[in-house]
Amino acid sequence: MSVKNSIKHVCFDLDGTLINSYNTILKTTIKTLDELKLESDFKEEDFYNRIGHHFADIFSDLNIPVPDIEHFINIYKGHYFDFIKDSDVYPSVMETLKSLKQKNIKISLLTTKGQDQADKIIDVFEMRDYFDLVMGRRIGLKIKPDPEPLLFICNELNVKPEETIMVGDSELDVRCGYSAGAKTCSVTFGYRTKEALQKENPDYIVDTLKEILSYV
Repeated sequence: MSVKNSIKHVCFDLDGTLINSYNTILKTTIKTLDELKLESDFKEEDFYNRIGHHFADIFSDLNIPVPDIEHFINIYKGHYFDFIKDSDVYPSVMETLKSLKQKNIKISLLTTKGQDQADKIIDVFEMRDYFDLVMGRRIGLKIKPDPEPLLFICNELNVKPEETIMVGDSELDVRCGYSAGAKTCSVTFGYRTKEALQKENPDYIVDTLKEILSYV
């Protein structure tokens, strides 16, 4: 059986893959840091290149001391939708989701955002009907690049990892997919350069989301 005929499930990252959310994330981060009277003077490029990582890792890398990361996240989530109009859906996303649905391919979402936030974003952009499972950060489960959440999704959807393509814009998605035993596909329009993605050796690299349709 060819790889194409063996794919039954496509798992998508959120930020930088389905939603261009950088300005929302940046503005919300700055507002939250300012509200907590914490340092918010960082280079945008350094912040941009770390989108997708957990905030604890981002702030550690940028040497920004945030004493209570969970408190930061709670405040951040409260402000996030103040700036949601600064986010938009990437071209061909809805077309791609619709085509996958028509092919009877299972569709899931895997993000490091909290479950409640992931659910709300999917609803704001009216994507709910396309997804068989939306997976945000959940208590008791590890986050990307650990394979645990992707394996959880596969189990819930009754598909094998090797029948899955993990689609995302960062090294986290590729490493998560490989570790789980899934195929991996990197998109070049997100928050990493094509050169950085190529170093991760994903199975596929696409410039538009609809290109993944040729692999399922």
